[in-house]
Amino acid sequence: MEIQVPYGRTHLTFEISDRYPVDVIDTPPIPAAKNPLDEVHRALDNLLGEVGWSDFAGAKTVAIAVNDKTRPVPHKHLLPPLMKQLERLGIPNEAITFYVAVGTHPPMTPDEFAGILPDTILNRCKVVSHVAEDDNLLVNLGRTLYGTPIWTNKYYYQSDLKIVVGNIEPHQFVGFSGGVKTAAIGLSGLKSINHNHALMTNPAAQLGTYESNPARQDIEEIGERLGVHLALNAILNQDKNIVHVLAGDPVAVMRSGMPLSRNSSQVTVSAKYPLLITSPGGYPKDINVYQAQKAIGHASLITQPGGTIILVASCSQGSGSPHYDKWMIGMTSHEEVIRRIEREGFRIGPHKAFQIARDALKFRLMIYSDLRKNLAQRLLLNPVDDLQTALDSALADLQPGDRIAFMPHAASTIPHI
Repeated sequence: MEIQVPYGRTHLTFEISDRYPVDVIDTPPIPAAKNPLDEVHRALDNLLGEVGWSDFAGAKTVAIAVNDKTRPVPHKHLLPPLMKQLERLGIPNEAITFYVAVGTHPPMTPDEFAGILPDTILNRCKVVSHVAEDDNLLVNLGRTLYGTPIWTNKYYYQSDLKIVVGNIEPHQFVGFSGGVKTAAIGLSGLKSINHNHALMTNPAAQLGTYESNPARQDIEEIGERLGVHLALNAILNQDKNIVHVLAGDPVAVMRSGMPLSRNSSQVTVSAKYPLLITSPGGYPKDINVYQAQKAIGHASLITQPGGTIILVASCSQGSGSPHYDKWMIGMTSHEEVIRRIEREGFRIGPHKAFQIARDALKFRLMIYSDLRKNLAQRLLLNPVDDLQTALDSALADLQPGDRIAFMPHAASTIPHI
């Protein structure tokens, strides 16, 4: 059997002997909206929740939080109709600022903005990148019920109308992305993000959950304190095309969007597998280890203890976190990673080492990527030089007839037993 796997902006091909039945863990093809712009206009004309455009008629300043290059948000479709709505309110271009919500990712430089925003935005409005470690950009809004200190971008917070733009899709410990998360995490300070993400160690912080998820509910409280007025969110199919668009009160958008996202992403399987080949889904979900790790987390949910996970991810931009890189210097085992995290406490950046170690202690992990071999080894990723050879080696440990699995879009798939 010949299989194509997403890899960066292209695909790789590998073969599996007919002696091993293969289950492809992927959602059935979901048709994209026939006219994505019409879908955006429909959502903006029918706001969800107790909110209406007339509520913002007197806004003097507008702040729009958008995701960075690690998220496949269809800004070219979402933003022009949004700008038309703001124009109808009489809000001039110079009153609108776009904030690139990088969270703890490296800040984007102005010459990178064209990679995520259409020229119609860049030519008309101010665009700035958030910097989570610049205290001069931050204001403190107290603490959440979970004890998270709320340090957020003060210029976004001080704006009259605060909008978030993004996608609703599965998230390995926040449950679902979308809603206020773009601003509540993407425009927060390092201390805030670190405390919130430490909630991933709570057993209730699970993929595909919301009400019972402490990490997600913490984010909702941050968004409420921040005062996010409006969310514009898309739901994409596996080809990264728009299927649905929702707009309105952020909580109402989440409540309406999560069932749609689940329908687009959940796949039921009957049992766990001894071998699972997984891809995050190609660019930008495999842009770096920081993003690609999500595919391991999702695959681990349906891999037998002691089984093998082969991650196929380009990681063309390295680890994605200088903090992660530096922290891993001298680490020699996943056990050592866990002990150090327990000793030093949870930290953003090194938390990727923790997530990988947590799974690598249960399963045999291999990675095929474009990472420099010495970097992949330093990150304890067990790199392989040839995908087919690694796969054949893993198959040799199985019995003919053992079912194996392939997850081509793992980062946006909810596997369910």
